[in-house]
Amino acid sequence: MKIIEMQNDYINKIKEINKEGKYAVLTMGCQLNENDSEKIAGMLEKSGYSKTDDLKKANVIVFNTCCVRENAEDRLFGKLGEVKKYKEENGTIIAIGGCMMQEKHIVNKLKQSYPFVDIVFGPHTMQDFPKDLYEALIEKKKIEDILDIDGNIIEGMPIVRGDSIKASVAIMNGCNNFCTYCIVPYVRGRERSRNPQDIYNEVLDLAKKGYKEITLLGQNVNSYLVSERNKLESLKASNNITNIEIEDKPNINFNVIKENGEKIVVDSFAKLLRSINTIDGIERIRFISPHPKDFTDDVIDAIKDSDKVCNLIHLPLQSGSTSILKSMNRKYTKEQYLSLVDKIKAKIPNVQFSTDIIVGFPGETEEDFEDTLDVVNKVRYEQIFMFIYSRRVGTVADKMENQIEEKIKHERFNRLKKLAEEIIEEGNKKYIRKVEKVLVEGKSKTNDKLLTGRTETNKVVNFEGNDELIGKVIPLKIVSEHMWYLKGKYDNI
Repeated sequence: MKIIEMQNDYINKIKEINKEGKYAVLTMGCQLNENDSEKIAGMLEKSGYSKTDDLKKANVIVFNTCCVRENAEDRLFGKLGEVKKYKEENGTIIAIGGCMMQEKHIVNKLKQSYPFVDIVFGPHTMQDFPKDLYEALIEKKKIEDILDIDGNIIEGMPIVRGDSIKASVAIMNGCNNFCTYCIVPYVRGRERSRNPQDIYNEVLDLAKKGYKEITLLGQNVNSYLVSERNKLESLKASNNITNIEIEDKPNINFNVIKENGEKIVVDSFAKLLRSINTIDGIERIRFISPHPKDFTDDVIDAIKDSDKVCNLIHLPLQSGSTSILKSMNRKYTKEQYLSLVDKIKAKIPNVQFSTDIIVGFPGETEEDFEDTLDVVNKVRYEQIFMFIYSRRVGTVADKMENQIEEKIKHERFNRLKKLAEEIIEEGNKKYIRKVEKVLVEGKSKTNDKLLTGRTETNKVVNFEGNDELIGKVIPLKIVSEHMWYLKGKYDNI
């Protein structure tokens, strides 16, 4: 609470000197980054700033960065070149936050090549942004606010949602897996789970505000509370105590009081899903990203039993080759992944899958790549997020000697893309003449005479309808299919 009190003190100080200032937040990264950006926006709006999409008019520009792929760096440095003139002409405060700021070589490059940047802060110090901003405004300091240790989860921060129908809710931070291609554990730290009561309360509040769809976020959601349970078991063992009052132990409180006063225990991701499923008003629950090695039977059962959890499961593959998976430190084989898919399909009727795949990981042979194509052919994914492997400084894979030529990477990527599009086109046909429940999100971005929404399986559906349907889940008959969207018909116009 002291952290939030200090945050509010600086927010109030900024508000006293802020004369109708405007801000812009540019997000470069995943949905966790987007969730963090909503909190940055919340702090700025509470400080009296209003949002603008015109960078020329912004008094504060914040870049919230990602460091998973190399193109994020290129994009950041390109945008910094653009905003330099706004700094020179208007005295705009330029701030850069996010995961990339935990990389020392990036911070050093900023100091050397972009000295006009006012504030650099990491994901562990985001809650102190009002203090950093105040010092940059009043004392004209160059602020570097970065922690090299795991940060704490801070509750109670202001937030400005980018959507009024769908919302993301972070349930944990950090990662313990150390996949050899991934920088996340080094910049986000080790796994720290939020208190389940705080998550339940946040979703309950969103439901009361009219939100219909919730996406639970984490680097590895199905290890939610595992570290905390292990800590408790270790505590019990070291004290030779068989029964410890969980409420008395800091950061380990699995008891949740529901809105109706019922007390339940939420000590796993499966139980969290079940608890969120009981909240009135929420109609859809999604989650990203799980890890195949941690996809336990209780989670599968919770999805099967929870009517609001969507029947599209994001199940990252990364590679279909057992040898490459081992090199990636993914801790499952091709056969174990396919066995998990079969188990989920057997328990959950009409389940569909989406996935992530990396092409051209160091040492990937043609045979390894064929294994990936084989898994794609067998699973028949609804969506595939495909990435060409890019080296990340500080990861194990960056130091591997058997890097793949760019020409081969791109050739394999194009083959995977071709197969994925063939499967998606074939899969789209199964929707024709079926009635699908669609959450209507608003006007189509390409045709304002049409409304657009998504099915449970995350398929975009465009259709003719009245604006009063926005925010509702309605039945739509699918009348035609296209590669990236379906066309529906609403009978009650």
